[in-house]
Amino acid sequence: MRYEGSVYRPPTEADSFILQATLGCPHNACSFCNLYMGKKFRIRKLSDILEDIDMAAEAYGARNVRTMFLADGNAVIMRTKQLLTILDYARKTFPNLQRVTSYGGTHYMAKKSLEEWQALRAAGYSRIHCGVETGCDALLRLRNKGTTRQEHIAACGRVRDAGFDLQVYYLAGLGGMDMWEDHARDSASVFNIIRPNCIRVRTLIPMYGTPLGEDYLAGRFRLCEPHDILGELRLLVENLEVDCQFSSDHWDNFANIHGTLPNDKGKMLRDIDKALSMPRSAFRATGIMNSGL
Repeated sequence: MRYEGSVYRPPTEADSFILQATLGCPHNACSFCNLYMGKKFRIRKLSDILEDIDMAAEAYGARNVRTMFLADGNAVIMRTKQLLTILDYARKTFPNLQRVTSYGGTHYMAKKSLEEWQALRAAGYSRIHCGVETGCDALLRLRNKGTTRQEHIAACGRVRDAGFDLQVYYLAGLGGMDMWEDHARDSASVFNIIRPNCIRVRTLIPMYGTPLGEDYLAGRFRLCEPHDILGELRLLVENLEVDCQFSSDHWDNFANIHGTLPNDKGKMLRDIDKALSMPRSAFRATGIMNSGL
């Protein structure tokens, strides 16, 4: 397999064959993200992608590849015909392939019709990791996310209607001290509508070289402290009315809050309250970092 630059994938794809179908991110303008700042976006040649599938079969053993992740950011931007060709070739090459996944931004997911998503699902594309980040329109504009609340709802709903496993991400702290309540409440209301299979929490860390990092260093962005984040998370969970998994499964979070909604909501709130009772010294330091890892 041939990889260019750093390659990112969700923790749940740790055992997946990573196929770099695209390089970088086509949007690459979110004010808080530096993951793909050094990459110019492009879609790789289809022939090269198929060759990498052959290389993976030789390296890992064709029958040993059970899951495949399409990198980099927003592989969903590829033409449906291209994706179908990749999926068909992967199924023929890896006889035990059970799951194909990728990242997906809603402004690119929205470009495909329900019929296209249904065709992709039938071909074996089965899970989308979608960085919703927030359901607050004002915050989406402020952080230059490139999408809207309504686009979140329309695109995610279309993917869910096509039968995909939809894993959405909430970025705790994205609103800072000034917008945390709108961030939590508006995000909960969006999640209640789109009905994801799982809500996964990440916590904002300002990054050097990003507009938000510059705002933090200049004092224009008031970063939330651990107890502020936990209070925001509590408000989010309180307002969720959806049947789905909820997982705080990343090192950057301040508490491991896991459960199945709505049954575990009470336990999850108690776990948050327990974390809120802990002293500041129990949590990691906050501040700016060089990398998103």
